[in-house]
Amino acid sequence: MPHDVPLITTIVGGLVLAFLFGTIAHRLRMPPLVGYLIAGIAVGPFTPGFVADTGLAQQLAEIGVILLMFGVGLHFSLKDLMKVKSIAIPGALVQIGIATLMGIGLAWAIGWHVGQGLIFGLALSVASTVVLLTALQERHLVETKRGQIAIGWLIVEDIAMVLALVLIPALSGVLGGKGAAISTNELLITLAITLGKVAAFVAVMLIIGRRVIPWILERIAATGSRELFRLAVLAIALGFALGAAYIFGVSFALGAFFAGMILAESDLSHRAAEESLPLRDAFAVLFFVSVGMLFDPSILVREPLLVLATVFIIVVGKSIAALLIVLAFGNPLGTALTIAASLAQIGEFSFILATLGMSLDLLPDTGRDLILGGAILSILINPLLFFGLDRLKPWLQRREGRSPGVSQAPAEPDYRSWPALQSHTVLVGFGRVGHLIAGALAEQKQPFIVIENQDDVVQALRADHIPALYGNAAAPGMLEAANIASARWLLVAIPDALEAGQIIEHARKLNPGLDIAVRAHSSEEVLYLEKHGATHTVMGEREIAEGMADLVLSARGPD
Repeated sequence: MPHDVPLITTIVGGLVLAFLFGTIAHRLRMPPLVGYLIAGIAVGPFTPGFVADTGLAQQLAEIGVILLMFGVGLHFSLKDLMKVKSIAIPGALVQIGIATLMGIGLAWAIGWHVGQGLIFGLALSVASTVVLLTALQERHLVETKRGQIAIGWLIVEDIAMVLALVLIPALSGVLGGKGAAISTNELLITLAITLGKVAAFVAVMLIIGRRVIPWILERIAATGSRELFRLAVLAIALGFALGAAYIFGVSFALGAFFAGMILAESDLSHRAAEESLPLRDAFAVLFFVSVGMLFDPSILVREPLLVLATVFIIVVGKSIAALLIVLAFGNPLGTALTIAASLAQIGEFSFILATLGMSLDLLPDTGRDLILGGAILSILINPLLFFGLDRLKPWLQRREGRSPGVSQAPAEPDYRSWPALQSHTVLVGFGRVGHLIAGALAEQKQPFIVIENQDDVVQALRADHIPALYGNAAAPGMLEAANIASARWLLVAIPDALEAGQIIEHARKLNPGLDIAVRAHSSEEVLYLEKHGATHTVMGEREIAEGMADLVLSARGPD
């Protein structure tokens, strides 16, 4: 090769191998992220063959975390965060404390001093942003009550780790690492400055960002340029994340989250989420590849018992602590199990803490390898925990007195009192298109039921005595809850063709004679949806073209 291009080879090598191993994992009915991790190990420095640039991979992965947290912020408003503060704040802090103590205990058992144990324990206490959000998004739980608790819990963990990253260097001498010991007054001043920076960042985002971010996007949207709009979304996500880190000292992820959360109040939030999705997915893959690159598989042979003990703390010890905490706050068992499974892994902050600990002589090489090994294995185990939770879902819903497949909204629906629907229409999605469809059906007195994943929309529909189920139609049991087997029509009014294809395919299995109409945005989407079982596809551009042509032809009249 004529030039040294580590950035290109790292991106291309990582994505190509991630695609190959991810496809194999999917064919073996395993989560694709397993393949991404294996791809990282394959291009890492501890295996023969091509070796990607580890430093560049970590920076690319950081972009993935920024974009992912920005996307979560777009679906998680400040109001939602305030709803779960009573459990997320104390729950996360207590769970961090318990997990850290377990890590200190294991470190003490193998002869490490308290400072090393503290870094090790903190690294085991904080869950991975990417893994947690990927699991919640795959199961359409982000906008449910349990998803909001899990994300709020994660945010509190991130803030706690930001404080830890600032305080650990100042306390390094006291903990037995590099640096001189500091006085109590100096420690209090450092803590006050750190808390002040975080508070200042939040205040700036709520006071200034709330006006600036929507204003920028509205002006760009008014230009009509999709390219500029997409660029504006990325500039806001990355720019605010970088500014938050350099000006206020908070993490990139936290800065991006708040930018997305502020933007969520704008009418353009859904379009912003759609435009940033492809890059979010691509860089999330690079995150998993970068984790695999850091892993030295020889630790599994050198210290198998220590690896098992580390994984036990992450997957079992931390999960049980979270489970008991959530139950202690009076939440249902299903919610407690979801939170426990979500937190049963570690990730990016763990790696940052490990790197910092080694630079300050507060963590031995074995500690780093145990943290990375624990991360890899817990990430591999995490989908299995959710799989087990999915299998328990019908039992949990019967135990909680809910119809299988119906997500729990803030106020329990009275769907048991609805009359049995027969030869009805199931309408998926109640956005602008769904709203117009529902109006037409109601005007003609056609029976229908709506499936929608926005709880406030569902509550409004129920208030108008319109049958509505809260949840995602692609989730197990949702179509059954809408009595799709006895329905006459299924109208899929959501813009996501891939998700619509899953819904159509499942509906066709439950009701082979069902008429299914779905929206599409391109000829390729039409073919895809028809292949999955759609009987009617409506493409906006085609309908507009035919309507305008009909106007011309009807105006001409006979020659």
